[in-house]
Amino acid sequence: MRSPSLPGVDDILNISDLRVVRGRTEILRGVDWRVRSGEHWVILGPNGSGKTSLLKSVTGYLSPTSGAVALLSKTYGESDWREQRLQLGIVTSALQASIPPAEAALDTVVSGRYAQLDLWAHPSRTEIAEARKLLRFVGGSRLAAREWAYLSQGERQRILIARALMARPRLLILDEPCAGLDPVAREEFLWFVESLAKRRGGPALVLVTHHAEEIMPAFTHALLLREGRAFAAGPKAGVITTRRMSGAFGARISVRRAGERYLTAVGHHRRPSAL
Repeated sequence: MRSPSLPGVDDILNISDLRVVRGRTEILRGVDWRVRSGEHWVILGPNGSGKTSLLKSVTGYLSPTSGAVALLSKTYGESDWREQRLQLGIVTSALQASIPPAEAALDTVVSGRYAQLDLWAHPSRTEIAEARKLLRFVGGSRLAAREWAYLSQGERQRILIARALMARPRLLILDEPCAGLDPVAREEFLWFVESLAKRRGGPALVLVTHHAEEIMPAFTHALLLREGRAFAAGPKAGVITTRRMSGAFGARISVRRAGERYLTAVGHHRRPSAL
């Protein structure tokens, strides 16, 4: 595995010529992607485009066949990725099933400091105070004692973000965080993400979504995936366009700006004839 090309001092994540093959299936091929300090990225692509596999490669749960993944200048395969994962937070629905139904929200947040699920460590007063501060930041102070089973989907996402922030990560990945939210809850959550992106000293954000409408103004760059390859990447104004979105999704997708947000419409398709 070769080292990433031209690593920079401001690089948080540097992926170079990433290829992942399992069996006879080439899952990712030739992916180059670099996240620098001060950037916030959104990843879009159709189902099966490689979004989940790319995240697994970044977090070290899917080993590259070739190419390189470096987080804060430490390369996967040459460094202890268990330590590197502490620099990376991820909010994903896959975590939710592993959190005990009776665990209080405050304990869930504290568990992020220890990278534990089902907290068994004995946190210090300082850690508990920090967890309460993060609960306030995500708008969840009143939820501190509430059990996981009785939190709404939107509340769970906020608690998981607070949990991720307990480890003080340099990079925070939000993997389809709006899935399951109603339109009002989704919009409230997205504005919270906007405030998180603007937080002084906060992590670089990566938002994985299917919907350009979820790209908030603070996001600076976009990566479009198609069939395991980086179809387009760079500043969002040049990536989130009708031509490039249509090419990535394989259908006519009209993109227009509405203030600082995006609106999309899928072109008309002829209805299938009756059998």
